[in-house]
Amino acid sequence: MREPGVAAHISDEKERSGTATPALGAEPPIDGMMGEERRTQILQIVRSAGRVRVNELATHFNTSAVTIRNDLNALHQRGLVLRSHGGAVLPDTILRESPVNERLKAHSEEKRRIGAMAAKLINDGEIIILDSGTTTLEIARQIKKKKGLQIITNGVNIAAELLDARDIQLFIVGGTVRSESASISGRFTEEMFAQFAADKMFLSGAGCDLDFGVSGANLEETMVNRAMLRISREIILVADASKFSKRSMSRITHFSEIDTVISDASLAVDIQEKIRSLGCNLILV
Repeated sequence: MREPGVAAHISDEKERSGTATPALGAEPPIDGMMGEERRTQILQIVRSAGRVRVNELATHFNTSAVTIRNDLNALHQRGLVLRSHGGAVLPDTILRESPVNERLKAHSEEKRRIGAMAAKLINDGEIIILDSGTTTLEIARQIKKKKGLQIITNGVNIAAELLDARDIQLFIVGGTVRSESASISGRFTEEMFAQFAADKMFLSGAGCDLDFGVSGANLEETMVNRAMLRISREIILVADASKFSKRSMSRITHFSEIDTVISDASLAVDIQEKIRSLGCNLILV
């Protein structure tokens, strides 16, 4: 059965855009700018209607069902839609905390590339804060050969990763250990961070909604992140594309406080433009 309201929405979308349906045989390529533009339009339709069907999108764009499925699969891999039978739906945008071992497996290649790029922004002799995220763990793996670094972290896994780094002075703050995230948090943790100063902080965050800000799934960890922000001269967000357009429970900071965003190249074009408009330096890998 056809989903009520979706076809009508797509028809309205055509009228507002003022664009004629391309002639048969004029299907845009899957890859390249035209394909990306089509996916951006599909995402806009999903966000407005809440649900789309493959056959309706194929008619709207005058393209094949296979092409639309590929588009929806690409958007699903970015975390922007959820594939459903015959189409896609808007994902639950409020993120719940998942165990650290699960997060280590998710988008691991993107995190590795982001971590390698972030490491290039770290100079010998700097004081660096790494929060307890899995993307910041990739940064820790990439900086072991740098000279004279002082690393401050609340990540148990990050501290363990840096134990064999001979020329890095490592500070791990005290507090309550949370096994779900391999992190340390609590009031005592916040007070310890207040005694430090840092050149750069690398923040991972759970959700990155451009209107709401960078957010976390646990209030105590969010308060620790805020303590890190207060003592850092430069804030660098490291987040793969799947985290964007999503919110978690507690805001860490607005994007206006972020200096640089490092993400992967699959980040949607409209999100890239909005990040830059907010005054952030954007690096894609």
